[in-house]
Amino acid sequence: MSSSVLEFYVNGKRVVEENVNPEWTLLYYLRNKLRLCGTKLGCGEGGCGACTVMVSRYDRLQDKIIHLAVNSCLAPVCSVHGLAVTTIEGIGSTKTKLHPVQERIAKAHGSQCGFCTPGIVMSMYALLRNMKRPSMHDIEGAFQGNLCRCTGYRPILEGYRSFAEDWEILRNGSLTNGTMSNGTNGIEVNGNGCALGKDCCKFQKKDEEEVLFKKSEFTPYDPSQEPIFPPALKLNSKLDDQFLHFKGTEVEWYRPNDLATLLALKEKHPDAKIIVGNTEVGVEVKFKHFQYPVLIQPSRIKEMNEIVYLDDGIRFGAAVTLQEIESVLKKQIETADEFKTRIFKAIVEMLNWFAGKQIRNVAAVGGNIMTGSPISDLNPILMAANVALDVVSLSGGHRKIKLDETFFTGYRRNVIKSNEILQAIHIPYSNENQYFYAYKQARRREDDIAIVNAAFNVVLSPNTNKVASFRCAFGGMAPTTVMALKTCKELVGMKWNSELLEKGYEYLIEDLPLAASAPGGMIQYRRSLTLSFFLRVFLQISQDLKIEVPARDLSAISGFKPRELKSSQYFQVKGVDQRLDDPVGRPVVHASAFKQASGEAIYCDDIPHFENELYLSFVVSTKAHATILSIDASDALSMEGVRGFFSAKEHEFFRNEIGPTIHDEEVFVTKTVTAQGQIIGAIVADDQLIAQKAARTVKVTYKELTPIIVTIEDAIKYKSFHLNGEPKVLESGDVDGVFRTAPHTIEEECRIGGQEHFYFETQAVIVVPKKEDDEIDIYCSTQHPTEISTLVSRVLGIPQNRIITKVKRMGGGFGGKESKAALVAVPVAVVAYKTGRPVRVMLDRDEDMAMTGGRHPFYARYKAAFDDDGKILACDVELYNNAGYSLDLSSAVMDRAMFHFSNAYFVPNFRVKGYLCKTNIHSHTAFRGFGGPQGMFAGENMIRNIAEYLNKEVAEISYLNLFKEGEATYYSKVVENCTLQKCWKECIRSSNYEERKIKVEKFNTENRYKKRGISVIPTMFGISFSISFLNQAGALVNVYTDGSVLLTHAGTEMGQGLHTKMLQVASRVLEIDISKIHISETATDKVPNTSPTAASTGSDLNGMAVLRACETIKKRLQPIAEKNPKGTWEEWIKAAYLERISLSATGYYATPNINYNPETNTGNAFDYFTFGVAVTEVEIDCLTGDHQVIRTDIVMDLGESLNPAIDIGQIEGAFMQGYGLFMLEEMVYSPKGDVFTKGPGAYKIPGFGDIPAEFNVSLLKGASNPRAVYSSKAVGEPPLFLSSSAFFAAREAIKAARKDAGLSSVPFKLNAPCTAAKIRMACQDEITKKFKDPEPGSFVPWNVIA
Repeated sequence: MSSSVLEFYVNGKRVVEENVNPEWTLLYYLRNKLRLCGTKLGCGEGGCGACTVMVSRYDRLQDKIIHLAVNSCLAPVCSVHGLAVTTIEGIGSTKTKLHPVQERIAKAHGSQCGFCTPGIVMSMYALLRNMKRPSMHDIEGAFQGNLCRCTGYRPILEGYRSFAEDWEILRNGSLTNGTMSNGTNGIEVNGNGCALGKDCCKFQKKDEEEVLFKKSEFTPYDPSQEPIFPPALKLNSKLDDQFLHFKGTEVEWYRPNDLATLLALKEKHPDAKIIVGNTEVGVEVKFKHFQYPVLIQPSRIKEMNEIVYLDDGIRFGAAVTLQEIESVLKKQIETADEFKTRIFKAIVEMLNWFAGKQIRNVAAVGGNIMTGSPISDLNPILMAANVALDVVSLSGGHRKIKLDETFFTGYRRNVIKSNEILQAIHIPYSNENQYFYAYKQARRREDDIAIVNAAFNVVLSPNTNKVASFRCAFGGMAPTTVMALKTCKELVGMKWNSELLEKGYEYLIEDLPLAASAPGGMIQYRRSLTLSFFLRVFLQISQDLKIEVPARDLSAISGFKPRELKSSQYFQVKGVDQRLDDPVGRPVVHASAFKQASGEAIYCDDIPHFENELYLSFVVSTKAHATILSIDASDALSMEGVRGFFSAKEHEFFRNEIGPTIHDEEVFVTKTVTAQGQIIGAIVADDQLIAQKAARTVKVTYKELTPIIVTIEDAIKYKSFHLNGEPKVLESGDVDGVFRTAPHTIEEECRIGGQEHFYFETQAVIVVPKKEDDEIDIYCSTQHPTEISTLVSRVLGIPQNRIITKVKRMGGGFGGKESKAALVAVPVAVVAYKTGRPVRVMLDRDEDMAMTGGRHPFYARYKAAFDDDGKILACDVELYNNAGYSLDLSSAVMDRAMFHFSNAYFVPNFRVKGYLCKTNIHSHTAFRGFGGPQGMFAGENMIRNIAEYLNKEVAEISYLNLFKEGEATYYSKVVENCTLQKCWKECIRSSNYEERKIKVEKFNTENRYKKRGISVIPTMFGISFSISFLNQAGALVNVYTDGSVLLTHAGTEMGQGLHTKMLQVASRVLEIDISKIHISETATDKVPNTSPTAASTGSDLNGMAVLRACETIKKRLQPIAEKNPKGTWEEWIKAAYLERISLSATGYYATPNINYNPETNTGNAFDYFTFGVAVTEVEIDCLTGDHQVIRTDIVMDLGESLNPAIDIGQIEGAFMQGYGLFMLEEMVYSPKGDVFTKGPGAYKIPGFGDIPAEFNVSLLKGASNPRAVYSSKAVGEPPLFLSSSAFFAAREAIKAARKDAGLSSVPFKLNAPCTAAKIRMACQDEITKKFKDPEPGSFVPWNVIA
């Protein structure tokens, strides 16, 4: 029986699609065909988890329903035929009832921008459907494929920990007499079950008010109430048994139901791709634009899906998923003799680090082999194990081959013929004398591809330590997985001793050469890793053989394992004197949290399509510096569904220059491109797939120009700077005079790389031209709606009062949507205006990362003068930022970096020059901290240079130089209400810093290959826009006759909780319940001339504006209330309306005394400072460069917090984002300006597994701030720099490693980010010494760091 009709279920409803396009993904179908927009597109490559849904199938052999979390952005919609799909909309709703999974993430404050929330909810939901009582280990594993850029992860895990805790069982009344313990989270309940149930004292906090959320308020989880699996799918196998054939215009999809049919198809279509999870092909099609006309799904082929237990091992069908393999091997490890399962154990351990849960659920072992990635996690293991493969074809029949050194014939090529299929893999048992270990090093431990991986298979002769067989395979060292053949040969017959180790080094160096220009870069590091892994396996097997290993060397044997998570949050509890219905200062849940958790929150691309709408796709430059010779869009325009092409030529009657400060950018490039990713033109078509496909056919010819300037060093060499080459200069005191007489001086330099915003919702805009008066509505994901309207007005020549920009919410911003949103919105507006039709675009992740730029890379040179105690006397600094091709906001970013160089330290004499490097890469822009972290990073390096010069403790030098009350900065701002010392002392005390420092030193003495470091870092961040006129905001309050209040203000909501805080402020002023107040959106027709929501000023500016507007309303109501003092709010409002009292009011606020004059270095650059201190302890692996954050303690002075839950969430989120900046995230470019890091596959933001194992955050008690609304303080940016404490802790650990290796612990250079490669190569030892750096100029590097 065959079918060409797709049939499946979504949220219990039958879906029948007669005209399916095999190119559609499940995500595309859900969002565009079914309009289920709760499931989000975050990356399109299965790397972020925003698109997670649950796919369920009935396994007839096991009589069991299997639920899988799946990346819908990769899953072809054709692959779900006969299956049941559950989306976020299908499990609960705010209109009916939320599922406990949705409720708990919201109430635990685990949703900020909310764009990642549906995916996280669905990962947790799928886990619960499979496992009613998961452990914390299970929960953490379920999130390996999910990322979040806002929260810092802690509140998500805290909320979901409740599903693993015993109180859940108590609340359901199912705890019986006896003893129950949970080894995962350490909770133990003994004796006879307590009659009080949920009120048992063991489940109560001493003071319930001291928690951010109350678990006692969670709805109990009852698995019996889950939606049932569609009975039709369970009762009838018709859909399972069908032969499927779906034919699109360019792609055909087959699902044969027996091996013979599959082989016939492969014979007919030898180039057909076999698709199981589509985890590789999907990425190739989406981002590399490969064309595969025929796709074959083998899910119904018995021989490819069966698992057969044999005497010598297990045979897995090639279509068996990695998750199934893991489950089978785990059971074998538990039940079989230990020596038989050593290969199995290596595979299981590796699978824990293999991609995310969603990928492992669907990806097949056969696909991993056939893909042939040179950095495959499994192929080195399979090659070292010498596994046998069963291949078969219709014409050639069956044959067995070995996955050995002859299997791969080139990059992603192997010996299997094009008409053959891989049917099965035979993984053998190990024997008593066999030792098998595998290792991997990646940029991030969880869900990351390897930099280098290795597997070692050693067989020793019985009762001897002599090598009988040695096999080792490596990934990441060649275009294919490779065997180290000479090593394997020469070590046979040798005894397992130090001579073998040295010989092994020698042979591996010969076996695994790597050219200086090899793809992937990090040449010396990768070569060092091969020897580090060999040392690791040598020591491991030595221990297995009971050969004595020095106790200090045992730390080399294993990598890092997950630690039990601990956390605490401390804040000022509101007293009994505050009204119970006054929400200010209380941990109110984010106003949109429940909608975000249920998928009901609307983001830009979720807005329903408008009539006659077009989709736009950009044609961007592929050269970094070139003249455009011609543009040919004829092929695109001939495609069905394409409605037009627009470029500078079609735009000639309009203004073409745009930019946030000066107009040095073009809407469409006219003649010369100065970076890759610049907009040359735009295709509009009936839908996204057509538009994107057509845009790729537009031919642009170039004449390349020189030089191509990518790095700061390039810019210095070619004297390529913005602002006519002139530096910005700030000077105070007698710098030169002090340097002439100072007791001590140092001169150093440092560097910090850029950072991608990685907001989960990429740049998105919909422009809707109206039918009259040139009116235009713009729906945009932007932090600066006024700028969108202003620039569109300028370009189109239409008055600004006709152009309304609206923002409901953003899926993250972090500064990246302050000026860069206009880069996308303006050309879309031009096209919409010219066509007279609504036009929509949402950038793909790779487009966004290539086009928009991020945080500025900085290079600093500095000199410092200081006395014998380490007191700083003077600084002379040069700062360089990589601005990119246009100025954007780089000048203001440099201003803040110059202001913040000294961080929290008093410097009486100071000079700084700032150079804005003009380069041929995307233009960098605002990013949380806005230059402050880069400047402070240089200043903190200087503090350490001074301490090391004087041989003193870093903390001693830091504390000595901290600002004190009344001291003035070198830019003339007097520091008032200074709590630096208080924060410092409190953090030192609460973190047990002194005691732990001693323990760190002891640990380092006892361990050679693992080292720890501990660091304390202060921060002092200036609050306000340094440009005076931006420090203003407005608000509009409308009260309706039923008493409901509609509030609008100048700020935008991007997850930071601004709307929630404004509701709290309005509730307090009006003295009404917060539920009576609503914020709909930010719109330029409600509050005009808004400043960007940036510089951490959102609550300060808008809070005061809202307060004043509400006070106006309240003042008008005063006579009414006095007449009827016992009346209700609703009665007062009705009375006011009848008495013709206006119930609409505006509020306006301008921050006073922001008047800095750079010419005279006088006046106030900032309104006040936010202070904080962090202590972080880090452990590093000296052999691999891996690291683990053991503990972080933060104390922040946020005055009287408006909302401690939101503020602590901001602290944790900023810390983790900063942790990425300083430790993980690295933007990589080619020497010709290509961006190599264009998605989560190559660019690694922190994941769930990266949070500090112990994470404690305290809000300083007894602090206030007279300069902001209700004595609160700004929080968005100030905490970010505290994450540099991880960097400087790692630096201390490296110093200990260098000292151990007999090297000088100082000076050595360590630039940020402190990646695994940098840590390893800074821990110089006998391994790294074997690899010399090539001479500069003797090769062209594969990559450069801008």
